[in-house]
Amino acid sequence: MSTMTPARYRVMDRFAETADTVTLALEPVDRPLPVFRPGQFAMLYAFGVGEVPISVSGRYGPAGLLHTVRAVGATSAALHTLQPGRMLGVRGPYGQGWPLPARVGADLVVVAGGLGLAPLRPLIRHAAADRARYRRVAVLIGARTPDGLLYPDEYDTWRAADIDVLTTVDRAAADWTGRVGVVTALYDGLRTDPARTAGYLCGPEVMMRFAARDLLRRGVAPDRVWLSLERNMHCGTGHCGHCQLGPLLLCRDGPVARCDRALPLLAIREL
Repeated sequence: MSTMTPARYRVMDRFAETADTVTLALEPVDRPLPVFRPGQFAMLYAFGVGEVPISVSGRYGPAGLLHTVRAVGATSAALHTLQPGRMLGVRGPYGQGWPLPARVGADLVVVAGGLGLAPLRPLIRHAAADRARYRRVAVLIGARTPDGLLYPDEYDTWRAADIDVLTTVDRAAADWTGRVGVVTALYDGLRTDPARTAGYLCGPEVMMRFAARDLLRRGVAPDRVWLSLERNMHCGTGHCGHCQLGPLLLCRDGPVARCDRALPLLAIREL
């Protein structure tokens, strides 16, 4: 079968995350795809509607996948409505994932904005499963509102693995008792050593630009900060050119790119 031909996967479960976001638990119908590394993405095909790139947000059983989907267009809305028992097409894995494992004794700083926590969740689970490898691990999460925070039921599990989990929102609800403000304000609570820190960022581009800049100002080396970038990916194989960012084809050279390569490109308007 061609690598461009979607494999059939069945929706086994569906978890509502926010008002417009669900996580779909998928299992292969015919054949499992190769193992996805944290940070890689798949092309998900809603039959009769279209195909969109969605990062893997976790594993489901021995051969299944978790994909967190927000309804923002016709195809993602069609995927969002799928119920257990329905099928969709999946092809991949595509792109460069997070550089894991990090060096022994490293401090990990994970910075997520909104839906950006989805591609980072496999990385966080890796850190929790291999916690003895790392010195300190901090997860900083920002969302527009408290209702927009992804996976809040997992935060205590991560904290139980000795991971610092800090959250903030742009607009607080009446019952919100946590931080209000941009995610970079959470840097004040970091207990990590910049000389041994590896940073992993995913979220809106403006957030990543400021979050990466502030990590560098704190002394983190630019070759140890990684960003997950997003463009209009169509083929997933670097042939169509829709996802080009300067010299990068993000479906092939990304979506994860090193800060010293990605940040100058993000500073160019309309690139």
